[in-house]
Amino acid sequence: MRIAVIEDNEALAHGIAFRMQDTGHAVDLLHRGDDAALHLSQEGADLIVLDINLPGKDGLSLLRELRASGDDTPVILLTARSETQDRVIGLDAGADDYLVKPFEMDELDARVRALARRRHETLRPLKRIGTAEYDPIGRQLLVGGAAIEIPRKEVAVFECLMRTPGRLVSKAALVDHVYGVGTDVDDSVIEVYVSRLRKRLADYGIVIKTARSLGYYIDMSP
Repeated sequence: MRIAVIEDNEALAHGIAFRMQDTGHAVDLLHRGDDAALHLSQEGADLIVLDINLPGKDGLSLLRELRASGDDTPVILLTARSETQDRVIGLDAGADDYLVKPFEMDELDARVRALARRRHETLRPLKRIGTAEYDPIGRQLLVGGAAIEIPRKEVAVFECLMRTPGRLVSKAALVDHVYGVGTDVDDSVIEVYVSRLRKRLADYGIVIKTARSLGYYIDMSP
């Protein structure tokens, strides 16, 4: 998944980002509420970890605006406030879950997994591709119900390509999805991931094509 971490405590934000990336997610880091609102309107996210106390625009205002616009992206609120009424306000504003600081990263991991499972059960979004099925919530390719073993970074590349199957995705967009917006990573690394993916997926009728110097796309022709 692509996770937006919106937290003004930079040490905590980077700690969360490291943990999420270590479990195979792409992370966009933002430290101001107004910057986050613009980013989410343009880039979106699969899940949002949102601090309540933010400069520029507070987390509750940002959350209410997201929900008012029809955005149902799962949101985990972070706050130092522990009073019951504050939790109620956050949940009433549209949060899906709530963590009080300080918290253990293992607990955050568990909350992220629980929200992913909940969306999976609600949406059941299996997509047929070649002789396989892709589960974008579980981030797995399945053949006969069994998962194909694919490294996390390669799954992230495939995930990005499957968002718009048959349409070109630039190397820069792939880098942003795999590593997060603004990460200083040479896009040649994407060439390596695509090359490996092609070899892994060839037996399942999944073809990734190259538009030279532009990017890649999944061939959806029969």
